[in-house]
Amino acid sequence: MKKILFPTDFSEAANSVFVHALELAKIVNGEIILLHSFELPTLDNQFFPQNYEAVFESVTLSKYGMFKDEVPKLRAIATERNLENIKLSHRLIQGDVIDCIKQAVAEDAIDFVVMGTSGATGWKELFLGSKTGEVLAAINVPVLSVPFGANYDQIETIGFTTRFREKDKDALKKVISIAKKTKAKVKCLHVKTETSDVKETTVNEWKNEFVNEPVQFFSIPSEDIEETILDFIDNQNIDVLAMLTYKKSFFADLFTTGFAKKMSYSTAIPVLVLHE
Repeated sequence: MKKILFPTDFSEAANSVFVHALELAKIVNGEIILLHSFELPTLDNQFFPQNYEAVFESVTLSKYGMFKDEVPKLRAIATERNLENIKLSHRLIQGDVIDCIKQAVAEDAIDFVVMGTSGATGWKELFLGSKTGEVLAAINVPVLSVPFGANYDQIETIGFTTRFREKDKDALKKVISIAKKTKAKVKCLHVKTETSDVKETTVNEWKNEFVNEPVQFFSIPSEDIEETILDFIDNQNIDVLAMLTYKKSFFADLFTTGFAKKMSYSTAIPVLVLHE
């Protein structure tokens, strides 16, 4: 059984992302570990010598109380979707959110992390910094990033961007495995720029190797990578886009502000980020 970590602040936005975590658990026969992290206030015990520990204890109990109140709401969401059989467990950890996620991933042998991104800035943050970007850099398991408010749709088509490198094959095989469980198709996109060194023989080798899999390959000549990916998502009815964590400069070029806005507002779909 796969283990899925779902960090949450129990907001309505996070609860909408929880639906995607549930559905992923259904697909991969997984269980969900809810993680809520919190940081204690910074106090100078020289000024609060008598109630220093009491303040910390009060904050911790308050967080525990909120956690205890909110978890049943998530269980209710699972029941509404007829997914009440999916195992839910929970962890409340004090500390920085990145450190807490790293700790949970290591201690619980996590296979996937499901997180939310917010609006246009969320897409940029995912790859260029902030908390979600730091998570990608800090852990070595796949991260499903879901735009806040994105409705869950049956996964029928998964997009996968590739440069036809040998190391891309392992990632493609993981995507195919997920696709088979939901009876989806995989559509691989290679944006062929003038500087592309991918040979036609390499493309044909891939097609032959995956000939018996539910995969189609698309090699589209273009110098505009951003628009090509967006058009591909729209024209091929992509439900989830799977990408590898290439060098950070690749994402810096790809996820410009303009592209992030288009991605967020016209094609708000989850992105599954796989590590090389």
